[in-house]
Amino acid sequence: MYDHNNYPNDYQNHNNTGTQTTGENSAQTYQNNAQNPYTGYTNYQNNTGNYQYGNTYPNDYTQMNQKKPKEKKPHKGGGYLKKAVLAVSLGLFFGLFAGLGLYIVEAATGMLDRADTQTVESSADTEAEEVLAQSETVVAEDADETQQTASGIQKTETVTTVVSDVSEVVDNVMPSIVAINNHYTETMSFYGQSISSDGESSGSGIIVGQNDTELLIVTNYHVIEGADKLTVQFVESSEAEASVKGTDADMDLAVIAVPIDQIEKDTLEQIAVATLGDSDSLVVGEPAIAIGNSLGYGQSVTLGVISALNRSIDLSDGSSGTFIQTDAAINPGNSGGALLNVKGEVIGINSNKIGGSAIEGMGYAIPISAASPIIADLMLKETKNKVAEDERGYLGISGISVTAEVSEAYGMPEGVYIAQVYEGTAAEAAGLQKGDIITVFDGDKITSMDTLQKELEFYAKGQTVEVTVMTVGEGGYREKTVELTLGNKVQ
Repeated sequence: MYDHNNYPNDYQNHNNTGTQTTGENSAQTYQNNAQNPYTGYTNYQNNTGNYQYGNTYPNDYTQMNQKKPKEKKPHKGGGYLKKAVLAVSLGLFFGLFAGLGLYIVEAATGMLDRADTQTVESSADTEAEEVLAQSETVVAEDADETQQTASGIQKTETVTTVVSDVSEVVDNVMPSIVAINNHYTETMSFYGQSISSDGESSGSGIIVGQNDTELLIVTNYHVIEGADKLTVQFVESSEAEASVKGTDADMDLAVIAVPIDQIEKDTLEQIAVATLGDSDSLVVGEPAIAIGNSLGYGQSVTLGVISALNRSIDLSDGSSGTFIQTDAAINPGNSGGALLNVKGEVIGINSNKIGGSAIEGMGYAIPISAASPIIADLMLKETKNKVAEDERGYLGISGISVTAEVSEAYGMPEGVYIAQVYEGTAAEAAGLQKGDIITVFDGDKITSMDTLQKELEFYAKGQTVEVTVMTVGEGGYREKTVELTLGNKVQ
């Protein structure tokens, strides 16, 4: 220990500050001792074995009075020890923050897998010791959470992984998806001559219900339009013939029915009824799965996201509708198939008719929430089968289509304008007149002459139906419903 009582007064006063004596004080003390050698010798004897900072005395101190040593030059700018401590402190600080930087980078890149706590102490400098004692880095063992207390920052990172494996969803839903083949007669005209040929188109359907006698399937209207015969292929490749249950051309929806007694027992055990979801709760960006009979090659699956909701699209026939937009590929043959969410619920009915193949990365589907009430109504209708041409009933009119454009331009109801009523026909007997516009035939909306003619293919002569017409009068059109019995074809 230092013995302040044995040092000169100026050294004691200076030492009270807790710092070393300067070179100038050491030199002055040395001069005083040199002038009074006995006093210096006495002090030396009293301090034998003690360390005197700043003064080094030779062993032959008794000869000091015979030879005066050279006066030492004072040190400038502080002592060596202060510079050394400063250099060590700077080095420690640099090492500390360099280590923290590397530690943060490793923690952010997920390279650390254990918690480390490190305390660095230095006896050379009290202030550096306190700073280093506070510098701790804690890495949470949970890989999803990193805490950095040394920098005063807490950060929590959550990583969400999008799973693209939808095989389980597909396995559950595929038994409810069918392929539909439309066998129709195609008529072409060359130089006034009509030539007919057999044609076939393909589409998809979704099993939505079953009653005591029928399996009910929803699809697009354009998939079954003009069909002479409809065949349905189930998940295990068996086939059965189907009949039209009901149609809604405006919504491009149709329900067809397959008699259960025409379905094999093994097939009935493998097929399933689809679960309908809620398209009103969809969020843009959520996953979407499309299943359908793409290009007629069989069922295939495409994956994407919901690109847009409530997308208003003008259709080729002049009508418009609101649809779900997705980037899941919807190709020819996918029409009538299912658009699913990740739960395997049907959220839309795909339609290749909207947009078509000319647009890449943009597919459309009819929202299931809008389609569900229509589907439920169509399922309750009486199943229709086409009647042989010589057995069909006839209305007895000639008509002109009142399309949506004509309706808007002239303020007329959309439907079929009666241009002529033939004598002795069902129309004349029911009181229909020239100028009336047929809007509904046996519960199905009529939008054109072509639609009316296709409806009549399912009715035999002698069958009674209800027809709704708009009759012009004072103040505009008024609605009238008549009941008539279909007759023979006008010769």
